[in-house]
Amino acid sequence: MNLLTVKNCTKYYGSRLLFEDLTFFIEQGQKVALIAKNGAGKSSLLKIMQGLEPAESGTIEFNKNYSVGFLTQNPEFDPNKSIYEVILSSSNPLIQTVIAYEQALEGIGSLEDAMEKMEAKQAWDYEARVKAILTQFNLADFHKKTAVLSGGETKRLALAMLLIDEPDFLILDEPTNHLDLDMIEWLEEYLSKRTLTLLLITHDRYFLENICNEILELEDKKIYKHKGNYSNFLENKANRQESDKSSVEKAQNLLRKELAWIRKQPKARTTKSKSRIDAFEDVKERATEKVKDERVDLQIRMQRMGGKILELHNVKKAFGDKVIVDNFSYKFMRGERVGIVGVNGTGKSTFLDMITGLQKCDSGNIVTGETISFGYYKQEGMNLKGDMRAIEVVKDIAEVIPTDKGFITASQMLERFLFTGEQQYSYVSTLSGGEQKRLYLLTILMANPNFLILDEPTNDLDILTLNALEDFLDDYRGCLIIVTHDRYLLDKMADHLFVLEGMGKIKDFNGTYREYRAYLKEQEINKKKDEKQNTVPEKKVIELNEEKKKLSFKEQKELDEIGKRIPKLEKEKEAINQLFLNPNLDAAEIKENSQKLANLINELDTLELRWLELSE
Repeated sequence: MNLLTVKNCTKYYGSRLLFEDLTFFIEQGQKVALIAKNGAGKSSLLKIMQGLEPAESGTIEFNKNYSVGFLTQNPEFDPNKSIYEVILSSSNPLIQTVIAYEQALEGIGSLEDAMEKMEAKQAWDYEARVKAILTQFNLADFHKKTAVLSGGETKRLALAMLLIDEPDFLILDEPTNHLDLDMIEWLEEYLSKRTLTLLLITHDRYFLENICNEILELEDKKIYKHKGNYSNFLENKANRQESDKSSVEKAQNLLRKELAWIRKQPKARTTKSKSRIDAFEDVKERATEKVKDERVDLQIRMQRMGGKILELHNVKKAFGDKVIVDNFSYKFMRGERVGIVGVNGTGKSTFLDMITGLQKCDSGNIVTGETISFGYYKQEGMNLKGDMRAIEVVKDIAEVIPTDKGFITASQMLERFLFTGEQQYSYVSTLSGGEQKRLYLLTILMANPNFLILDEPTNDLDILTLNALEDFLDDYRGCLIIVTHDRYLLDKMADHLFVLEGMGKIKDFNGTYREYRAYLKEQEINKKKDEKQNTVPEKKVIELNEEKKKLSFKEQKELDEIGKRIPKLEKEKEAINQLFLNPNLDAAEIKENSQKLANLINELDTLELRWLELSE
């Protein structure tokens, strides 16, 4: 059964054709990713799906029997509402059931109907589930106004709302942006284990590998379908490109034969020869096609690096009571590659700012070698002027750029970063978010740094650019520090990790991110084993009938009294539960009995724990 049907959809951005006659379907239970290079029209396609923009032609239809939830890149909420008020304002039937029940307790509406709906929807523990998901997304301050939320918090709130609402069909646009690594892994597990229908736009290749069972590739203004995950996609795309190359070569061979034939023809053409000449034109068009090799060429000439690189001596940094770095020392070596990980708020960006001199440490020393030239791709540092053209941005830095193979012009440099001639003269404000990030990365690399620092470089970059960035970093001979939520990139690029554990503690872990996660899991297993082993001696003492501590007279009396008290409380609990079956109970009586029941349950829990303690 199709939950989404896209038929013959065409869209222009200004005068530029984004895609033409797109047709695809998403069936119930499919987990599909849509991938494309920046500017190909992914965001436009999503806006058409949401009804925010029209298509030039074609139709997009959702199955009306199923609910759809969208996560956009820049969600917005009522700034006057708190996080919890935003949650309660949802149109989710379950939330409305809870609100109706709370209103009925206050005398608004039928309490009996409200209770029946609560029971039918199993909504009694809903508030606890809502708060658990908000806490998982680091939104534990439920009364915080959305007006003061950061961009990352706003994105996390929108994602949390979707998971709480549980729509039948989830459409997520870059869901991992602004999530820390723990949250990303939690979300990956959640989406992979749930039976749901999913359309995902993401550059997170572990998501593509572990969650998706089909990938839609938007390229050359049309859709290519790839069954399977990211590995299958890479294999299928490589085969397609090889096939394209082969078919062009065959067409070129055929062209030579046809060319020899057509040159022999007299000017007066017969019908038969005319048809062959028409066919020749088709072959010629095919033979002269260029097989696209869209790779970003990031070659630069790195500045010479001396003996002293970067040294940190007993560095300390705090903001009030919040300690970022506490007495940290480290000496960087040539070509070192470090990944920095830690939950949001532990101070990763502050640590990078101190290294590059943008912030001072409270005490200690940071010594930078005389030959060191930093290239700092800063998470919030992009300040490109929207009224400048892309080529003007590059020419403002240099008209001619040195590389390992000589010199190239600003236009040639832009071409290597996949900016076409038309895009080079486009205003920055008209470029997509990913294209602007690509241009920003180019301005950083043009300085030919020998110590590269990348703070969340993958946000809004397409997979093509990410692959190119990885190729460049593979060959890069300078030092590298990288902060990223892209686990794939982190695993490939970092030889060891600085783990910011909070309270200023930084752990130097000698291994990749995947090895670090395996280490944490092993630590957790060992901890549970130790806890289990610590309980074994007590059991053995009892089993071997060794001398057991006797209860005092007072303790024995308490045990007997608890044994008599528990059955009485169980009867009282059952009696109150029976009262709730009476349809004539008014709101005041329900409230009073609910409080009695809560008190009884708490007392029973306390007595049962004490009884177990005394019995053992």
